[in-house]
Amino acid sequence: MLRESPKYKTNNSNSGLKDILSEVLNKPVFEFISGNLQLDDDSTRVFDSDSIFNIDIIKRKKNVIINLQKINNVRYLNKYFEAVNSKLNDSGYICGCVEEYMQRKKRILKKHSIVISLPAYILDFLLHRVLPKLKISKKIYFFITQGVNRAISKTETYGRLYSCGFEFVCEKEIDNQQYFIFRKKSLPKYDTEPTYGLFVKIKRVARNGKIINVYKLRTMYPFSEYLQDFIYKTNALDEGGKFKNDFRIPIWGRFLRSLWIDELPMLVNWIKRDLKLFGVRPLTKQYYSMYDDDLKQWRIKYKPGLVPPFYVDLPKTIEEIMNSERRYLSLYEKNPLKTDFVYFWKAAYNIIIKRARTR
Repeated sequence: MLRESPKYKTNNSNSGLKDILSEVLNKPVFEFISGNLQLDDDSTRVFDSDSIFNIDIIKRKKNVIINLQKINNVRYLNKYFEAVNSKLNDSGYICGCVEEYMQRKKRILKKHSIVISLPAYILDFLLHRVLPKLKISKKIYFFITQGVNRAISKTETYGRLYSCGFEFVCEKEIDNQQYFIFRKKSLPKYDTEPTYGLFVKIKRVARNGKIINVYKLRTMYPFSEYLQDFIYKTNALDEGGKFKNDFRIPIWGRFLRSLWIDELPMLVNWIKRDLKLFGVRPLTKQYYSMYDDDLKQWRIKYKPGLVPPFYVDLPKTIEEIMNSERRYLSLYEKNPLKTDFVYFWKAAYNIIIKRARTR
């Protein structure tokens, strides 16, 4: 692999940067990088390191920063992305690679026979996936490993990049690693409360447009909240108004959702009186922005609910969902108590008898 060395300082060499990269990189990686980025000797920095030091020593801002070291080995990942952001010109590019979680799983399971590889995978999952996420073990894990070779999902990688001010350009899987290119779009958000633990607080639009924290069990990979717009633009909506082929949700997340287990912590919001029992569901800012302007203003006049009108009408498209909410709000304005009572039991029937679910 390529290391930071004098041969990168191409102004002192007879060879240009592209010539050097073509010699030291395998062909698919070189073609991905050179085919999607305008490489220039003076405005491009290339290195292979897990240290932020190589970012900090950059004196003049660059158009392209490439790190060939997989980010699984970078200890302070957000600080690394933030540092890259600070060293790039506006609309500059970051290029990197990650062995994302499913690729890691594939590598471990194919390494030996199932008798050996399955226990190895389970152990790897516990050590490098579970321990870094638990508050009780997180500090110990990073003290021992320094963050080297930890498991990380594609969702978390891209979500961190978006939280640090980047937007997606392109990606390609090469040699069981995910190579990616992102463009600088804004300054980092410096989020201190990402969806990282078992219990998460998700910001939702509530009554009077107030942003509240809705409590849930995490059923998505960490930093998923930053990818809503990306998922919508690339995947659109599926039946029922959910995002189609949403890679942010792992198998265990879908299982928890199918049994409503993930929504049990929302009872805390009900106790705190952030939510009532029945009503339009509080939405994320991104999903809220998809609604018609009249409905946006109408729905924030009232307190949102735990159980939404969706389970009464079972709409399939975003337009049908909005019409369902309009019908409910129209009836609610005329007779709030009767409307919520009737709607609640209709929803209960569909959930219990018809097994209605959202994905």
